[in-house]
Amino acid sequence: MPTGIDHVVIAVADPDAAAAELTERVGLAFTGGGRHPGLGTFNRLAFLGDAYLELIGVEDAAAAQGWSVGRAAVRSLERGGGFVTYALADDGIRGTVARLQANGSSIGPVVHGSRQGSDGEAVEWWTATPPELGPELPPFLIKHAAWGVEWGTEAMDERRAFVHPLGTPASLIGLELEVRDPVALAASWVVEAGMMFAWFGATLVATIGRHVIRLVAAGNGLEQPTAWIAASVDRPRATTTLGLRFIVRP
Repeated sequence: MPTGIDHVVIAVADPDAAAAELTERVGLAFTGGGRHPGLGTFNRLAFLGDAYLELIGVEDAAAAQGWSVGRAAVRSLERGGGFVTYALADDGIRGTVARLQANGSSIGPVVHGSRQGSDGEAVEWWTATPPELGPELPPFLIKHAAWGVEWGTEAMDERRAFVHPLGTPASLIGLELEVRDPVALAASWVVEAGMMFAWFGATLVATIGRHVIRLVAAGNGLEQPTAWIAASVDRPRATTTLGLRFIVRP
């Protein structure tokens, strides 16, 4: 079963420029990323504890149509970019997918992916995605091969301890999404992704391991999805950029 948010995907026209903007405005360092060979996309990554932000750009729109994240990124950029989707980490991805499909989910099969790291070491992962991805569509599942210089134990420990330009390690708390119909969307995500929601005041909340997903009704004054980040700061700070609101809190 999923253990938390693995990463949040944000479509941008220029990942390098967007990374520099987030570093300046939020204080987050982007220390990873690269190209997806044959898939038409490239990215920059900011690691936040066990999760990360992915700024994804499209350099070949035709090639990007060949995979669900690429298609969703193209659609997002046609609207100006911003929040695309998010992935849930699941070390038991094959069992989770089998259970979801047996209960009526349209999630696809587990697919293996890999690329060559900067040191020549193979980096591997497995994903399972719904037919399409988008801001109000179910998330996808991912499992990383937990070894090597990118995803091994030592690498993960370094990410958790990494001090960002804001002066402290930072970790993702969760997402708050403004949607047209929170009740209907939550019901759909129960079937499609196995997520369970509960009312917290007027908000529907799903707790996924160490993270929370909050669904709020459109029209309450929120303009963008919100990414909540925890850090050892004196007081909360917030900024809106790249189509999202980023809130860093103690």
